[in-house]
Amino acid sequence: MAIIIYDLECEYSHRFEGWFRSNEDFDDQREQKLLTCPECGTSAIRKVPSKINIGSKADHAHAVTGQKAEELPAAPAVQKPNSVDVATAFVMARQAIQALINHSEDVGDRFAEEARKIHYEEAPIRAIRGQASPEEFDELRDEGIEVIALPVLPSEEELN
Repeated sequence: MAIIIYDLECEYSHRFEGWFRSNEDFDDQREQKLLTCPECGTSAIRKVPSKINIGSKADHAHAVTGQKAEELPAAPAVQKPNSVDVATAFVMARQAIQALINHSEDVGDRFAEEARKIHYEEAPIRAIRGQASPEEFDELRDEGIEVIALPVLPSEEELN
């Protein structure tokens, strides 16, 4: 299965990445307001151009300075702009999980049954969540039904 990765931006200019099976999958999720910004939670999302780098660093260095890359001084080590500490990662994960909860129907212990009905087109397509035993989870996956287990994350107090 191919995955398309889009650079996305919310109405407040927060940029993030989204992975989709197709352009139609992106459009459907956006129309159903299943896409939300992991930073602020808004569902006003759009695709934005990706940042790309064409050519090698050596080509760029030579074009800019007239020197070969190996003749240039080494760049100072800096923290990557996208790196986050553990506490921030937990906050981001908690926000993503909360967005899933906010945009899905809780079917409780009927999760496996409802997932099958949706998969086999016996019920309307919708985002659901609930509980399933490890055996039910494995059976759903064996049937080709895509499910994920959401982690229970520690509270902010537990992180401190």
